[in-house]
Amino acid sequence: MKSLTKIGLGILTSVGGYLEVGSIGTAIQAGAAFRFSLLWTIALGTICIAFLTEMTGRLAAVSHEPVVAAVRKRFGIRVHLWPLTTQVVIDLLVLASEIGGASLALELATGITIRVWVIPVALLVWALLWFATFGSIEHSVAVLGLVTLSFTVAAWWLRPNLAELARGLVPHRPAQDAARYGYLAVGILGATVSPYLFSFYSSGAVEEKWRVKELMPNRIVAAAGMMFGGLVAMSVIVVAAMVLAPRGINGDFYQQAATMLSLPFGRWGFRVFCASLFIGCVGAALELALDVSYIVGQSFGWAWSEDQPPAEEARFALGYSIAVALGTIPSLLGIDPLAFTMFSMAMTVVALPILIAPLLVVMNDEHHLRAYTNGWITNAAVIAIVALAFALAVVAIPLQILGG
Repeated sequence: MKSLTKIGLGILTSVGGYLEVGSIGTAIQAGAAFRFSLLWTIALGTICIAFLTEMTGRLAAVSHEPVVAAVRKRFGIRVHLWPLTTQVVIDLLVLASEIGGASLALELATGITIRVWVIPVALLVWALLWFATFGSIEHSVAVLGLVTLSFTVAAWWLRPNLAELARGLVPHRPAQDAARYGYLAVGILGATVSPYLFSFYSSGAVEEKWRVKELMPNRIVAAAGMMFGGLVAMSVIVVAAMVLAPRGINGDFYQQAATMLSLPFGRWGFRVFCASLFIGCVGAALELALDVSYIVGQSFGWAWSEDQPPAEEARFALGYSIAVALGTIPSLLGIDPLAFTMFSMAMTVVALPILIAPLLVVMNDEHHLRAYTNGWITNAAVIAIVALAFALAVVAIPLQILGG
């Protein structure tokens, strides 16, 4: 029973991975522009991130090391600096998107401009990291994140055609606007298969002192957590397709989409949307800021733990403090959170091969995992999905830029 309570880690990870400004924003645009046609991207991304989180949880349980420390040990610091630098940059870009998204949710709810909320949101994230433990953050955000199931309730209430949903799970070429279709596919995959998810997950497993006996609960945690996030992300596409698309709303701005839950929930729909966006973004911001401290500390052999007082691990606390401060800059400069998010998601997909290739080498190394190395199905699934995402990015991003 105690092992099964670890489902909170999977739920928290999925809240950060699916239910935040990137995943909600890309899903809204996908549903509004192409109805159910991009459901397959969430399905593929969910499969990939479930494999990746299971892998890194297994690594933590068997070797008692997080993924970053294992990669550094396997390749040495000189080689490891490349994926480390790449992931820190990606984490900071996405963190800035999340702080902007949470601030935007407050602007929608209050009518007060986003720039007023950026510093308070950043201070809230920093205070939670400074004063709370990993366990309290994990479980409180997991419980609050259940509000995002409102999208699933709304999708059920709208009664979509099941045959159309099934067709959306099969990749196909769109009848028009292929560049935008491909760019949204890249954005959704980037929002789903975010590298910080599995490095954060493995660090959390070490924080919770997982052992080999946790391997089966780890599979349940990874599968259930990612399925939870995938279900809600698909629900966002469904609601956007059935509420926004028929009304000609393209979802390029959150202000256009904020009332999408009003049809099933009445006057409470707008408030639920704002709450879902705010909670999802704050949850993701907590993960990202922590992940910066985790991966830097693990790379250089510093002490790292969210459960220790900041005074005892000053460099760890300094890491997430600097990350949160840097994350406020784009929104304070007036950069649109949704546009910045799409850029961040695209850059995430481009960076995936650099970050996942070393992980796959470690996961097939018997020195680290003994008899618990990857099977061929896991390797093949991750390689195929990452290769597809990267190929889409290489084609779609230039076409979208050339098309304006």
